[in-house]
Amino acid sequence: MSIAQRFVAGEGAAHPADTAALTAFRCDSTNLPWIIFRAAFRAARIEEIPRRAREVLSALARTVDAAKPFAAIFARRELLTGRALQSMRTFYRSLDDLEAAGLIDRRQQVRYVEGGLFGRAYLHLTEHAAALLGLIESPPVQQNEAVQAPSRPAPSPAPITVSTPCANVADGGIYKDLSPSVFQKRQPGQLPADLQRLRTLGFFDFLIFKLMREAGEHGKRLSDVVEATWDHLKRAKAPINYLRALLRNPVDFGLLVRRRHAEAHAEHERAQQQREAERFAREHAGRTFIDVDNARQFVVGAAGDSLTIFSVTERVGRQATGWMQSFASALKAGQLRPATALDLEQFAEAQRRAAPPAHPLPSSLAGERPPVTASVRGHIAGLRQLLQARTAGISNPAICR
Repeated sequence: MSIAQRFVAGEGAAHPADTAALTAFRCDSTNLPWIIFRAAFRAARIEEIPRRAREVLSALARTVDAAKPFAAIFARRELLTGRALQSMRTFYRSLDDLEAAGLIDRRQQVRYVEGGLFGRAYLHLTEHAAALLGLIESPPVQQNEAVQAPSRPAPSPAPITVSTPCANVADGGIYKDLSPSVFQKRQPGQLPADLQRLRTLGFFDFLIFKLMREAGEHGKRLSDVVEATWDHLKRAKAPINYLRALLRNPVDFGLLVRRRHAEAHAEHERAQQQREAERFAREHAGRTFIDVDNARQFVVGAAGDSLTIFSVTERVGRQATGWMQSFASALKAGQLRPATALDLEQFAEAQRRAAPPAHPLPSSLAGERPPVTASVRGHIAGLRQLLQARTAGISNPAICR
């Protein structure tokens, strides 16, 4: 018979109950001021009183008003027992311990005369407890100094020794930053330089930072949206609503801004190149240049604002337009060089050789009279007769009628 177990521990299906238990944890999300947090911390570490008394004192320290440490503590017994994790009977024993140590004052109930009812009995911290918890300023107490028992009768009148808890922490450099003496209002920070112009449209700093967060949620940058639509934004009747509508718009404002900046940069580069070319042309005003092939000759005007180009095959020069940048580029690239006297003489000789041969002019252009033939003479005679007949007809009025 086999005595081996069928399953080994750790094998088999997982237990979903363990995962559910991990996700069922809860904690208190209350944020305490530093003074109250320090008071509760000190109350839980007083070694001269029982543990149950320390827990109740820590619960009282969390409930007391830091601005009025001697005022009545408005807290129900259910709240205090819940924070101290004690039963009601243990809670009353803890109050007896704290009263015996002179840390709390349990006053009698006050009777309301008009209603004939008893009021509530509130708890009060004593001056010693407030100084011990750091709620008020008190002179330092010497180590192991005996504290006198309270004057009122108590079940255990024997004096107890309470030492002042140390307020030092491991990282002493930041201790003063954890407990500021003056409450400081949170500041929004410094706005980016390109968004400060929104203040002129009625935007407050907190609203601008909020709009920056909203722009991030929509995958945009508020700076890009403002830069792309500033001309329309400053003329809008409700700029805040208009800007929020732009944030919801699916347009890529960043691309528009980048294109605009690229065009502005290109225009700036062209203007700079034009200024550089004009300066370069003025520096070479009145000079003559020739290309590397000795086929063209370039003459810069005396003021540096014109360029005349002569070719070997043409005797007449041509005026160039928009020549400054190309001329400067060609001269910097070595395609042109200053012409010397020998270059000018060789270029003129090349022009004479390349010029077409002169053709003889016709006799009419040369000034020679063509020979008069018989047909020409007959044609001239007919014209004379026609002219005489028209002249005689105009002088005779009868013929005119």
